[in-house]
Amino acid sequence: MSISGITLVTFGYFDETFIKQVSRTVQLELGMNVSLVNGHLDLSEFFDSARRQYNADKLLKEVDLRYGTDSSRTAGLFNADLYIPILTYVFGLAWLRGRTGIVSAYRLNNEIYGISPDIGLVPARFSKEIIHELGHTLGLVHCTDPSCVMRSSTYLEDLDQKSMAFCESCREAVRLFLQEGLKQPV
Repeated sequence: MSISGITLVTFGYFDETFIKQVSRTVQLELGMNVSLVNGHLDLSEFFDSARRQYNADKLLKEVDLRYGTDSSRTAGLFNADLYIPILTYVFGLAWLRGRTGIVSAYRLNNEIYGISPDIGLVPARFSKEIIHELGHTLGLVHCTDPSCVMRSSTYLEDLDQKSMAFCESCREAVRLFLQEGLKQPV
């Protein structure tokens, strides 16, 4: 089955101007139409009171179950502190060659780290992280090219140093992945 586009599902409040800017950036980089959808989940089911964070593994499964489709790639967008059991926190999570990823804006604000606010950086950071997680759904693993959006990002500095774009190698891998999807029988 071919992939017809990208669906960004917002959970919670995101400023309309902000989310439209992010949506346009994702659309430009991936070259696919982006649809915005308002999602609804009771996040209390995913909250770990001992960690005071939300379990990204469980949240990803639920977003995929409720909002994922075979005909598009979906990213659930949150503003909650996410973790996976082996890491202190994550900016996002996706299944390799899966239908769905999730991304959180929570740790993309300087204030979380005691740094002076710079709201101008947040849309770029959020866009990069969405493109990165969607890249995983399109078959990409972490890249060693320091400027590639698929380079692993553990810290804000990592996000800020890489570009919004796939390197040539990753771009070609996405092209081949999408081309193979078109060849699969319906």
